[in-house]
Amino acid sequence: MTEKLALGAMLFGTVLDERRSFELLDRFVDAGGVWIDTANCYAFWADPTGFGGQSESLLGRWLARRPGVRDRIRISTKVGCEPTVSGRFPESAEGLSAEVVKKGIEASLRRLGTDHVELYWAHKPDPATPLDETVAAFGELMSAGTVGRLGCSNYPAWQVDRARQLARAHGSAGFTAVQQHHTYLRPRPGTGPTVVHRFGAVTDEVLHYLEHHPDMELWAYTPLLSGGYTRADKPLPTEYDHPGTARRLEALDAIAAETGTNRNRVVLAWLTGGNPAATPIVGVSSPRQLDEALAGVTLKLDAEQRERLDSAR
Repeated sequence: MTEKLALGAMLFGTVLDERRSFELLDRFVDAGGVWIDTANCYAFWADPTGFGGQSESLLGRWLARRPGVRDRIRISTKVGCEPTVSGRFPESAEGLSAEVVKKGIEASLRRLGTDHVELYWAHKPDPATPLDETVAAFGELMSAGTVGRLGCSNYPAWQVDRARQLARAHGSAGFTAVQQHHTYLRPRPGTGPTVVHRFGAVTDEVLHYLEHHPDMELWAYTPLLSGGYTRADKPLPTEYDHPGTARRLEALDAIAAETGTNRNRVVLAWLTGGNPAATPIVGVSSPRQLDEALAGVTLKLDAEQRERLDSAR
């Protein structure tokens, strides 16, 4: 079940220094963890230069000092959000032209010190580039063996489907994964989650699409609401301030008591055991947080517990 958890490396090399980042990566792999998620733009907002690449570079240094570890892990990285002008995001985001996609993977591989990645994502839609051009560029990477699979993050469902149609028309590989913000609590109707991207949240439409396309996987970012489920110093975002949240939290607390765990673990179990099942991307800053995440994805909920969680409104 540890394959159902992706370790989020977004802040490795910036907010988290090299020593702590290496410690967490080692602990993750020693526990049987496989997927590590990053992006070419991580973490531009936390670096004095205003540009990204620190996370990938740190992962490259870690791999270089751990002979044999590359064969035990799978790398997920992204292109499309790196600023081209410091301090001007999102208006200066690099986009997804064929040239950017080609140069993006070359730079990511160089920083990572590897010749391939297992999963490559379009980080967000690029309205300035024809979708056909982006799809063709990603398909070329698959044909070259540079990437193992393709995914799209923060895309509306219609554009995911259109991209897959274009790939089929090209006779090339298309997207087989989506990455969105997804968690147990639901935002108040008429609001969206506090994420940067317009289409960053999983909606019923996205879930419906995935239910009818079993070749597609769901990856969930910010699944634990940055500590909001369990930490008094991390209040829930305002969009969750509505009566339904209280009822969902009550259900979470009941299942946590029955399983001898806590809200975080139940949320991760709910995500990984759902339909469609999700791969949570969890960013951690301490060994304790990592151990809790690993315990969450191995927790089994029975059908009755899942029903109680799902039916809470």
